[in-house]
Amino acid sequence: MKRLSSSVDAAPGRSPRQAIPFLLPALVVLAALVLYPLVFSLIRSFFDATGDEFVGLSNYVNTFTDKRTLIAFRNNVIWVVVAPAAVTGLGLIFAVLTERIRWATAFRLVLFMPMAISLFASGIIFRLVYEEAPNQGVVNAVMVGVHDVFSPSSQYPNARPRSGYTQTEAGFAADAPAQAGDVIMLPLVGVNAQQVPAQALPASTPQAGAGELRGVVWLDVSLNGNAGKIDGIERGLPGIAVEAVRDGQVVARTTTGDDGRFTFPDLARGEVVVRLPLSNFELPFRGLTWLGESLITPVIISCWIWIMTGFAITFIAAGLSAIPRDALEAARVDGATEWQVFRRVTVPLLSPVLLVVFVTLVINVLKIFELVFVIAPGSAQEEANVLALQMWQVSFGTGGDQGAGSALAVILFLLVAPAMLFNIRRFRRERS
Repeated sequence: MKRLSSSVDAAPGRSPRQAIPFLLPALVVLAALVLYPLVFSLIRSFFDATGDEFVGLSNYVNTFTDKRTLIAFRNNVIWVVVAPAAVTGLGLIFAVLTERIRWATAFRLVLFMPMAISLFASGIIFRLVYEEAPNQGVVNAVMVGVHDVFSPSSQYPNARPRSGYTQTEAGFAADAPAQAGDVIMLPLVGVNAQQVPAQALPASTPQAGAGELRGVVWLDVSLNGNAGKIDGIERGLPGIAVEAVRDGQVVARTTTGDDGRFTFPDLARGEVVVRLPLSNFELPFRGLTWLGESLITPVIISCWIWIMTGFAITFIAAGLSAIPRDALEAARVDGATEWQVFRRVTVPLLSPVLLVVFVTLVINVLKIFELVFVIAPGSAQEEANVLALQMWQVSFGTGGDQGAGSALAVILFLLVAPAMLFNIRRFRRERS
């Protein structure tokens, strides 16, 4: 028995002294790439931009009074509150749902594929997806298509009368009133000849009619100096709404025909003001400015959620496979609905896995850099700023101050460290 116990004690791997030579290369690399930069950054944060003058805590004080840094702190708080919870929730939902379909593995593989793309490449993809121009940005292309189905865009954006009309909140109103028997000439400018509909006919001056107010709207290209007069090749503008207004109230409406003519029949006696509603000249709907200051942070968060959801699904699906099926079946036998089984059995048993996924995502979010750098254009980058990007800009931007940048690096480390320690303690507890 003594020989057996001595041989067990001397077994390879039991003695720390035998493990040190194998761990030493890893410890050297870890010290060179992690420990030394950490200590150097801490010391450097107490010096000025040149590194020659000791300034104490001035870099830290300036960090918490700088406007851009405060915006970065605010955005990091938004990221931590929204992004990890959204990814964990989506990962849980998809992991549970994919258990019930035949091609679960293939579906999870598709959702995990964004993880195989670098963050820089993903940022470029989403920069194009949210491009404002509908002919480039997929999101705005879909929005414009849906919008135009229910509310078609005007045919003549930016068009306006040549003279004699004043723009109001409701449209272009004539300066002089008209009445039945008059003929109204409405030359428009600001219309590209290519915007004129194909069915448009040559314009001509209508004849005056008793009891009717008539007029014509045409594209006045002003050939040979004939501004305000119809030339032989000028065409009428069909489909333009025209209103007759009396005492601020619309008393009649009509629309121009293919030759640009319009008529107000049976117009009651009295003068009216002819008005062209602004709806004739509204700019076409172009979608939203997704990469502007107001929406840039949600856009970047959506990209990160798209990338990291596959990561959450993979871990949570592994946790689901470890749940005892007896517990789920026992709940169903007792009469529990699927929602009750999910809420009172599945989620509590998965809580350790969900917590690890959530904390890991929080660590990842605090270090986010590439997506903000790539997706946010220069005009909106300040509004989308985060601590990691601010650290890089302060350290290596114009007039780089590596003292202030090192202070930001230390602050960022202090924010990440509690989440890292929490994960390490949890792993050790589960192992023991």
